[in-house]
Amino acid sequence: MSNGITLKILGDFGPFSRVGKSVGYQVNIGETKFLIDCGAPLFKEIGGHGLKEINGIIVTHCHGDHQRWFTDLALFHMYAPDFPTKVSLFTSEIINDELSLGSIPALGTSLSKNMKDIIDVPYEDYIDFNILGPRSQYRIVAKDGDKGKSGLYIMDRNENVIGSDRAKIVINKKTNKPRMLFKDPDYGEWIEPESFYPFNSNNFYEENKNIHYSKDGFTIEAINAPVWHGIPNIGVKISTRNETLIFSSDTVSDIVLWKQLYSEKRNQRFTNISKKEFDNSSVIYGDINDFIERKWSEERFKEAITTFDDAIVVHDISTDKSVVHTNYNKLSNSSLIKDNTILTHCPDRMTSEWVLSKSGKTFQIQGNKYYDKVGDKLYPMNADVYHKEFGKSWVGYKNENGKYLVYDRDGTLGLAAREDKLVNGAPLYNVDLYQDISGKYYEKLYEKNSIYFERKDGKVELIQFTENGSHGKIIDDRREMKLAACKKNPAQK
Repeated sequence: MSNGITLKILGDFGPFSRVGKSVGYQVNIGETKFLIDCGAPLFKEIGGHGLKEINGIIVTHCHGDHQRWFTDLALFHMYAPDFPTKVSLFTSEIINDELSLGSIPALGTSLSKNMKDIIDVPYEDYIDFNILGPRSQYRIVAKDGDKGKSGLYIMDRNENVIGSDRAKIVINKKTNKPRMLFKDPDYGEWIEPESFYPFNSNNFYEENKNIHYSKDGFTIEAINAPVWHGIPNIGVKISTRNETLIFSSDTVSDIVLWKQLYSEKRNQRFTNISKKEFDNSSVIYGDINDFIERKWSEERFKEAITTFDDAIVVHDISTDKSVVHTNYNKLSNSSLIKDNTILTHCPDRMTSEWVLSKSGKTFQIQGNKYYDKVGDKLYPMNADVYHKEFGKSWVGYKNENGKYLVYDRDGTLGLAAREDKLVNGAPLYNVDLYQDISGKYYEKLYEKNSIYFERKDGKVELIQFTENGSHGKIIDDRREMKLAACKKNPAQK
């Protein structure tokens, strides 16, 4: 795969964005095309003909901003003219189960071809499921018991019921959702197995890791060690001979937190049940966190802190005070490497010294580096600061006389005009700002009656509005100039 991996950003907005494109990516390797999540408006970004060229879709988890168009894509595959085929879905077993259950209202019932009957349509008629990641050795199953009563049991893959000394079901009355409590044979402690073990552990997961081997010479692998988000979630690792690209998906990447998860032994809390009742029960009603003695294994921790080594990582980010994403002010605690990371899924307004992705942008991964692909040219992402604001993007280069100030607010960054007297933070440095329009750089406009307009031929006009009308002129791209300046004097971008 000498041409590397092409990554197209279809949507990279936060879950509560006013711009509203959510999350989605397209990965091209040679002639093969995959979608990573489908929260972005696929029919607008790719179009029907483009979707017909997609070889498969990978879903990392079931939050709506990551899989919002899943059922529409399934319906399109079934009913689009000259395109009757199934969606080729790649994900973990548990995420597929949740997609199947959540899709029933949209996919489970339809009309017959003659439109005279209301028919039931199974999920499998729409979806060709390809498992990524290992299956668990044990699972919660609803079945009839010895006395003919239906109930929940923990069983192995050979349909053997697992005793209460090894595994239990805990049901929270607030949600009625059953979760598994499992006694780890090495620690001798009660744990939640899907949180405790990495996929490489054979204490809970089967030996077959269900890696997808493409005929074109690349692999797709599910990872879970550094993925900490709450709901079932996988990261995705795509590897060619020379490149490794990882989508960490929504997660809290914080080594300090991770170390606490594996090193802290917790005491069980028996508030609504006695220790004797707990020991003898196979089904318990309560909060599973009262009974978990350790959150992570050391095995998971060690794998988590090394997973991103030697890979280009697309990592979801928040500004601060998020409990299910990595906060920008905690990046120094993460296992991420700045020069190998593209931050994505960020709020509508954000300033970052790490590279921010942008909806519509294309990156090219070659070896252990990535580039901004603009037409046939590849550019390094070498700005000092990146700024996004309600669908528009800017890059900033340090200049002591620059008109804009970058400042610090308790570890997050802000951007303001240098003369702004209302800056709420510690000044860091001044920058010259350039608007990023399709990978081309244009000086930031200061006049409210001026805008940039990208024409169909790719040229950009500066349009100025006056009392007598408007007029425009073609503006030159400044990116080549900034690239030459950085090469000439790397210390003074």
